[in-house]
Amino acid sequence: MTIINHYSIIHFIIWYLVGRYTGIRWLLFLLFSFGWEMLELVLPYNFAIETVPNKIADILVNFIGYGLGLYFKGQKNN
Repeated sequence: MTIINHYSIIHFIIWYLVGRYTGIRWLLFLLFSFGWEMLELVLPYNFAIETVPNKIADILVNFIGYGLGLYFKGQKNN
C-alpha cells in the first residue's frame, strides 16, 4: 500500500468543496475528518483497509483540501 492513493484525491476534492461552498467550521471538519478515519478502522470493506501512514496522509490531505477551499472562498469576496 502507498501513503497517497486514489482515495486521497477524492478526500482532497470532497474537503475542498466543503471548505469552498459550505459554512462548516473547523471543529465540525475535525470531527468528520478524524471520525471517518476512525470509522474505517472497523468497517469490513476493502476500501477501509489502510496503513496508519495512509490514514495520517488522508487527514493531511483533508486539511489541505479544506484549508484551500476556505482560502479560495475568502478570495472570491475580495
